[in-house]
Amino acid sequence: MIPASDLRARFAVALSAMYGREVPAYTTLVEVATAVNADVVAREGAEAERLGTLHRVTAERHGAVRVGTVAELRDVARLFGGFGMHPVGFYDLRDAATPIPVVSTAFRPVDSIELARNPFRVFCSMLVVDDRRFFTADLEQRLSTALEARTLVPPDLVRLAVRAAEDGGLPEPEATTLVDGAVAVFELGTEPVDRAWYDELEAVSSVAADIGGVSSTHINHLTPRVLDIDDLYRRMAERGIEMIDRIQGPPRWAGPPVLLRQTSFRALAEPRLFRDASGATFSDRLRVRFGEVEARGVALTRRGREVYDTAMARVDGLSDEVAAREWAQHFPGTDQEMAERGLAYYLRTPDGLEPVVYEDFLPASAAGIFRSNLTSDGAVDTDAEGTSWSAESLSEALGMPIADPYDLYDAQVAAGSGDSGA
Repeated sequence: MIPASDLRARFAVALSAMYGREVPAYTTLVEVATAVNADVVAREGAEAERLGTLHRVTAERHGAVRVGTVAELRDVARLFGGFGMHPVGFYDLRDAATPIPVVSTAFRPVDSIELARNPFRVFCSMLVVDDRRFFTADLEQRLSTALEARTLVPPDLVRLAVRAAEDGGLPEPEATTLVDGAVAVFELGTEPVDRAWYDELEAVSSVAADIGGVSSTHINHLTPRVLDIDDLYRRMAERGIEMIDRIQGPPRWAGPPVLLRQTSFRALAEPRLFRDASGATFSDRLRVRFGEVEARGVALTRRGREVYDTAMARVDGLSDEVAAREWAQHFPGTDQEMAERGLAYYLRTPDGLEPVVYEDFLPASAAGIFRSNLTSDGAVDTDAEGTSWSAESLSEALGMPIADPYDLYDAQVAAGSGDSGA
């Protein structure tokens, strides 16, 4: 029997290899992240591994995929369930500064032991086709028809994943069948894209076109974790890789890193096969996939998140140096003070405070990465009424609970030390 943690590790490695073949710049990103991580550990020693060992950080990945309907999301959820990955958190990117017509959750291990074995996560966004701010009734009907005509995850693969979830793993050769089949689901499709249909959707949203304008899904980005994201940003630029304008998230400062900082190289113009109105095929290019990288910090409590939101509003638009000084007006400069003020999660061990790594995502950062890689802002009818979605309604639609990240961190700290500092 191959346990779910091993299946998950094999899935992450196989997906990374596939994505590297499809997007060679991703391989460069991984190489640079690996070099940066090794240099940070060589320079800082054990202190560099307070938020995860070099082995875990270097192996760590998060992916991002997009689906069009609740039925597709349900199939993807059952597929990830076979790898011990469960829905955690609810994210509504329709509320972003540049609205994107999706709601999202993330699939990841929820147990600290499973996270330590392999913390692979996938951020999964679902198109909200009935939101009138983006889609007219006519476009909704045609888009729904197109989405219902496709099958993203073969039924036999769903059944195998459900079996893996129920049994906690699979024997061979079924284990290999599951991993290979899951990777194939997220390979870039080769079927010609209807140019007129894709362009119609892109006028609404580039993300809507990427989801509904094609007959399959694919990995949009696969994200390595790095210990010094500022150094990585510089090194990637030195290699001639075009990066987005800035690093998303809090500024670099001298105190404890919190939550998540992210950046990416810009979406690449990749060759795709298209079909015109006459049925003739021709080659063109699309920019939909990019190379994201992240640096993770300590998880914040609800109280800490309130401080974070205030601080982020204050540093918006400031230079790096000024932003760091402003940030220090909101957060204390040591782990001990962070814990005493109940701002972040820590385990109390015989060796002192051990920070609890933030395992989740930030809507503003995710939307910022999306926005930096969109071909256009699209169109939004602000006078129309949006469709209501919440963690509860998405959980009901999925037929499975969506965990609250704070509840998971509370439980982790209670089990690990009995005191969250909250």
